[in-house]
Amino acid sequence: MEIRAPAQFPRARLPDVPDPPTVGDPQNDRESLLLSLDDAIRLALENSEVVRVLTGAGAASSGSTIYDPAIANTQIDEARGAFDPRLGLGNRFDRIETPRAFGPAPDVVIDGDRLDQYRMDLGLSKTTASGGTASLGVLTTPQRSTADGLLLNPETSSSVDLGFRQPLLQGAGARANLAPIEIARIDTERSFYQFQQSVQSLVRGVIEAYWALVFARTEVWARQQQAEQGDWASVLAEANFKAGRGNAGDVALARSSAANFRANLITARASLIRREAALRNILGLPPADHRQIVPVTPPATEWIGVDWQTVLRTAEVYRPDLIERKLQIEADRQQLVVAENNALPAVDATALYRWNGLSGTAPDGSRVVSDPGQFTGWQLGIDVAVPLGLRQSRAALRARELALMRDRANLEQALHNAAHLLAESYRNLAQFFEQYRAFQETRAAARLNLDAQSARWRAQVPGTNYLDVLQGVTSWGNAVDSEAQALLEYNTALATLDEQMGTILEVHGIRFTEVRYCSIGPAGRLVAGRWYPRDRRPGENEDRYPRGREPAENAFELDAPPLPRSRDAELQRPSEVPFEELMQPPPAFGSQQRPAPQRLPAPAP
Repeated sequence: MEIRAPAQFPRARLPDVPDPPTVGDPQNDRESLLLSLDDAIRLALENSEVVRVLTGAGAASSGSTIYDPAIANTQIDEARGAFDPRLGLGNRFDRIETPRAFGPAPDVVIDGDRLDQYRMDLGLSKTTASGGTASLGVLTTPQRSTADGLLLNPETSSSVDLGFRQPLLQGAGARANLAPIEIARIDTERSFYQFQQSVQSLVRGVIEAYWALVFARTEVWARQQQAEQGDWASVLAEANFKAGRGNAGDVALARSSAANFRANLITARASLIRREAALRNILGLPPADHRQIVPVTPPATEWIGVDWQTVLRTAEVYRPDLIERKLQIEADRQQLVVAENNALPAVDATALYRWNGLSGTAPDGSRVVSDPGQFTGWQLGIDVAVPLGLRQSRAALRARELALMRDRANLEQALHNAAHLLAESYRNLAQFFEQYRAFQETRAAARLNLDAQSARWRAQVPGTNYLDVLQGVTSWGNAVDSEAQALLEYNTALATLDEQMGTILEVHGIRFTEVRYCSIGPAGRLVAGRWYPRDRRPGENEDRYPRGREPAENAFELDAPPLPRSRDAELQRPSEVPFEELMQPPPAFGSQQRPAPQRLPAPAP
């Protein structure tokens, strides 16, 4: 095998992509790209020659492109081409020399005459929708011979034929002959609705990726608050230990909690980077471009009720997969018409009328020409051709009948499956909204608990431990996280329900339009400007979602809890005090080695 090396293939143009952000290099100095959800959908549609779909934390090609319906549409012209007139022209120049033996024996000689001949055969035929074929043929043959004794030399014979052949059984009827065109039309519609379904998945994926980014930003904020509180808890535990009011176990526990909070923060930041990358991917943007996407569309917080029966009826009309099943049944019916027709015997009626003419030069040099219409002929007949048993065609007919029943069953199954998917989306909508309301209460209660624990700590209530405050911070941060997740899942579920009903494009004001593609049309190059389809520009698209002026996560009223204050010992970061020193037992009460209490500075805001 001759296989080229990879370097021998043509090079592809790579985009200029800067280093993508990481948890180690978050690139926080990037310019903010304030992006609303409507603008995100528009951007995704503009960058979707190949339609992408969301796949978890990434995006991948759906296998559908904007060119697929147009490619399928060309099959209609291909099927119509069977009815285009056909013109044929044949030109032949012949020289014929046939040897012959002459004379009595033994004086036999071989000689021959030469015949120079030109043959022009012109034919025009047209197939009709009924299956018949009309034909017009013109044949002329001028010839000159070296033979002696010919009455006309040179001589020209000509004929004009007008014929028609009409199938009476197999191949007869407009339904059977136009069925391939109808099947091509159906295939075009199927390709369009397949493309529409992929675009619906694209729009739903953009919405899901957008809300996932909002959640990731909210989660980073909550984990940041927990990490800051954890760091302060660790510092205060060390200060208390140095002041003789704690032990190494408290310090170790505080350090462990702080490290765990920081690990959770790193995980949240990594998730934020992945979610932004997923949104960039489905929008058709590069992995990095010195801009940080900041969502500015706040999520919906109100209950949007839906009627179950309306959901079912709408899905039955608009779901692209159900429409595709219905189109498949229509195609099966057309193919069944063709199969039924092919199962009939071939019986054709033929008719032909001919005008013959002859002209030439007589031996005396005079020109002799027959009168127009002087010599005519006609032909009528019926041709029959049928394989005994028609086994092949009737087996094909059975196959088409069974395929029709199979696709009807598949439509019923698709309706059954769609009902279950709609029911799941319907249940999820209520579940996520009720969870959001419950987590709202959880967050409010967690904040009250955190404020109470912080107040007890500041008041130095006996038996109060800052680990109680830390536990309150943990519960409050998790509640913020859960509330945001439930609300954004509710907003995603709204888009998912629209997709399951098949109306997500209509809801967002998205329509399909054809743009002019300048390719040669059926009229050829003789008729300038007859391109198809003609250009139709889309209209304005109004916003579907509110457009905010601040990051979308601010809709959750993210107010950070205050950091605690202490009156003892000067604060040190945990990394500044060796852990081995902290593990030493505290000095006895009243010992001269006990460090003098120091007032702690107020933490920076």
